[in-house]
Amino acid sequence: MHPHQQPDSDPANAAPQHILLRRFSAMAPAALVIGASTGGPQALEKMLSQASDWLRHLPIAVVLHAPPGFMEVVAANIARVSGMPARVACHGDKFLPGTIYFAPGDKHLRLARAERRVILMHGDGEPENFCKPAVDILFASAARAFGPEALGVVLTGMGRDGLAGSHALVEAGGAVMVQDEASSAVWGMPGSIARAGLASAVLPLSGIASALDGLMVATRRRALA
Repeated sequence: MHPHQQPDSDPANAAPQHILLRRFSAMAPAALVIGASTGGPQALEKMLSQASDWLRHLPIAVVLHAPPGFMEVVAANIARVSGMPARVACHGDKFLPGTIYFAPGDKHLRLARAERRVILMHGDGEPENFCKPAVDILFASAARAFGPEALGVVLTGMGRDGLAGSHALVEAGGAVMVQDEASSAVWGMPGSIARAGLASAVLPLSGIASALDGLMVATRRRALA
C-alpha cells in the first residue's frame, strides 16, 4: 500500500484506481471548510441538505466563486435546506459550531485565532488563481488555525483554486475530501487535488455527507478507546 493511501477499513475510502489517497487525520475534525465554483450552489445544497447531527456540531466556512449579491441568496437557500443557520460572514464574527459562514463575493475569507477563539476575517488583497474570494486562502488559514483538526471539502469547479490550500491542510496534518468526476459539473478544482495525491477520499456528491458522518464517528470512537 502507498504510504499515504487510505486503508480499506477507514470511512469514506473511495477513489478511481489511478488516484492514491492519503490517510485521514487520527483526530476528529473541529472545523469544516468547503470550496466550490461552477455548479457549486447546487452541489452545496445537496451536500448540506444531508447534514447529520455530527456535522451540526462543527463550524463551517464556505468559499463559493459567485458575485456578492448572489451570496445572500445562496446562504438563505442553504439555511432552508440544511436547517442550520447560514449567512455571509461579517469581519470579526466568531466562528461558532453549528453555523455555516459564506465568504462575501468580493473579499477573501480567513480564519484566525484570537486567544481561545477563532474569528472570521475579510481580506481585500489581490485575487489568487484569478479568484476573489479564493479557496486557497480559506484553506491555508484553516490549516494555521486548526492544524490536524481541519477538514476540507472541494466540490465541483473550474480551475485549480484549492490546490495550494489543500497542500497546506495536509502539511498541517488535516485532510481533504473531493467530489468525484462523474458527479461534478466541472472536475477542475477537485480533480487537481485528487491527481496531486492530496485527497483522503474521492466521492460522488451523494456520498459526501454520509462519509463525513462516518469519519466523525470513527475518529471520536478512536479518541475514546
